[in-house]
Amino acid sequence: MFLSARGKEVDKLIGFALGADDYITKPFSPRELVCRVKAQLRRAGLPQTTIRRVQVGALVLFLDECRVEKDGRPVELTSVEFQILALLASHPNQILSREQIFERVWKEESAGCDNTIMVHIRHLRQKLEDDPSAPRWIVTKKGLGYKLVDPDAMP
Repeated sequence: MFLSARGKEVDKLIGFALGADDYITKPFSPRELVCRVKAQLRRAGLPQTTIRRVQVGALVLFLDECRVEKDGRPVELTSVEFQILALLASHPNQILSREQIFERVWKEESAGCDNTIMVHIRHLRQKLEDDPSAPRWIVTKKGLGYKLVDPDAMP
């Protein structure tokens, strides 16, 4: 499969002559590329991998792609923000302390990490919450930590 900036017919013909099964030119849609790769795998008879995902209400995390959608719309997160959210989403409605979050995401002891976690949680709230000053998704339990909840499932 070729992915190229060269889109002239002669370039495509050369690509196919060199043995390409498919030829995609830039700009391209990442989703279309994934579909084309899956189609090639089907034709080759190779097993397709299933995309691991975690869903909490309208929030969907595609773990293998490090991608998040809320209400079907993409949410742009940094790598650390994604890791924190994935950790919280893998333990929905369960309180995780700042120390637990730090140790699981950074893979080291949490000596004085409170401010680091608070900053990342604030950034996550700015990206996920309708009103970050009144969070409904990432809830703080004073003195205990944070938990991810589905606000629409709350009584």
